[in-house]
Amino acid sequence: MKRIFAAVKIEPGKKFIKSFRELRSRLSSEPIKWVEEHNIHITIKFFGETNELLIPAISGTIGKIAKNCREFNFRLSGIGLFGSRYQPRVVWVGIVPYEPLALLMKTMQLEMEQHGFKSDQQNIVPHLTLGRIKFLKDKTLFQKVIEANREIQSDPMKISEIILFESVLLKEGPQYISLVRFPFAQ
Repeated sequence: MKRIFAAVKIEPGKKFIKSFRELRSRLSSEPIKWVEEHNIHITIKFFGETNELLIPAISGTIGKIAKNCREFNFRLSGIGLFGSRYQPRVVWVGIVPYEPLALLMKTMQLEMEQHGFKSDQQNIVPHLTLGRIKFLKDKTLFQKVIEANREIQSDPMKISEIILFESVLLKEGPQYISLVRFPFAQ
């Protein structure tokens, strides 16, 4: 069994990384599990613990999807929260425009049903996860910092491939290993 997911690797640029570091610093007293900068990616489909015998079929399907995609541009823009304002679970940044990525995610979900992976019942919200929250010590501080950073943005980025990653969970945090890269049609 391997814990796998399909994603697009992104380089959000110095301006975004500086803003992300400031956000983490201002919330350093909170027990938030922030994404490591070297692990920044946008998940297209999380497969979870998967029988290794399925990986070639999954790879074939991802390759087919990638061949039908063209490169596209987007930028990261605006902080959002999953959960409620008072019980947030995830801090994330949105994607603008989100439609190409949403279409890619929906296509991936539908195509993976043939391999036994059910489509998510929730709405597709293309996003970059910044941090996961178990609880907050100071909700007022958290809300003030989030509001002050609401307009976080990156420079435009070009996406030209999907990567199938293995996620190895280690004590110091997850390690993502690139298994196969699937370039888009040119």
